[in-house]
Amino acid sequence: MNSIYSLVSSKNSFLSKKKITKFIERFIKNEDYKNLKVLLIIPDSTRSGPFGFLVKTILKYLKPICSKVDILIALGTHPKMSKEKINEFLDISSKDKDLFKNVKIFNHEWNNKDKLKKIGTLTKDLVRKISNNLLNESVDISINRIVFNYDKILVIGPVFPHEVVGFSGGWKYFFPGICGENFIHLFHWLGALITNLKINGKIDTPVRTLIHEAAKYVKISTKLLALDVSEKKITAIFAGDMIKAWYMAAKRSEKTHIIYLNRKYNRVVGIAPSMYDDLWTAGKVMYKLESIVKDCGELIIYAPRIKEISYTHGRILKKIGYHVRDYFIKNWKRFKNIPKGILAHSTHVKGQGCFDKVEKPRINVILATKISEKICKKVNLGYLDPDSLDWKKLKNNPDTLIVDNAGETLYLYRKKG
Repeated sequence: MNSIYSLVSSKNSFLSKKKITKFIERFIKNEDYKNLKVLLIIPDSTRSGPFGFLVKTILKYLKPICSKVDILIALGTHPKMSKEKINEFLDISSKDKDLFKNVKIFNHEWNNKDKLKKIGTLTKDLVRKISNNLLNESVDISINRIVFNYDKILVIGPVFPHEVVGFSGGWKYFFPGICGENFIHLFHWLGALITNLKINGKIDTPVRTLIHEAAKYVKISTKLLALDVSEKKITAIFAGDMIKAWYMAAKRSEKTHIIYLNRKYNRVVGIAPSMYDDLWTAGKVMYKLESIVKDCGELIIYAPRIKEISYTHGRILKKIGYHVRDYFIKNWKRFKNIPKGILAHSTHVKGQGCFDKVEKPRINVILATKISEKICKKVNLGYLDPDSLDWKKLKNNPDTLIVDNAGETLYLYRKKG
């Protein structure tokens, strides 16, 4: 069936668990999962939402009718989630023992070739055309081979503005969520070449087109539960076809997760939520706030619990540092062998700027974390002792903006009129 099912809350309200439960029951019944082996693909704990409730509700209706139900966490290149973290994320306790009995939960392993299967190749000509000549290379498409053990896949996840692709969600839970490193690096580098300011909050982007081309090689029946989430609660659900349901959720997210301001600030302080545990993920604070910082202004990422650049890629990032895009492009011989996804993260965090013998970033990005001043200087970022912040003074400064729970809502500057 290609029907799209939707459940949307009234203005400034959340969907009740009762309404969501009835919606899921109707969706599963109409899509006919009877006697099938089903794989649920979910995000990791860097995405907000009531995933414990959602997964338990889905299992409640799927398990009695399916021959098998398992779960795959779409990590991309994020660190594996421990059993304890998974239990916390999905709110699994001893009372859920029967519900999760015989349900296997897998972490994606992006850099384990034995866990991946090649499904196709995007040609050089196609990549060049999609990227508007920014890239001139082919790329192999591989995904986690676990998916081929199932008859049907159900993807569950929120849709937010995104620095690499425009809006997250949909087929992004495959690419890069459960794919191999070749596509991961190409995908991220294309977004970096276009830049965060030009791509974040846009629905139709070259990177999204690249993802949808890769998705054509997925031949397993796949459906989507696309969520609009605010304050970790659901305001809307769109279910069904992977692209159609995602598109509707992205149109919704345009209204709920983009805030337009008619001025910029000399200083913006973004307070990172607890779900970000390294700069690799807390960089989203910068991506969502870059637009509203004045030229030569400063963006402070406030996350006093963070003590690592990246648990996965920290060694390389400490070697190359954080730089504007043109710094890498004009020194390509030095950086051509660095994984492009890591270069992309670096330049996204540093933001826009130019390089002509001297690097000139548009704004100054400052870390108020447990990452030492020595390391901040080494990686070319500013340092601030998080305990030194005078919050009263900051709040009373008209040229300072403080954003709580930064990283999911996109702030954009837009002139009056």
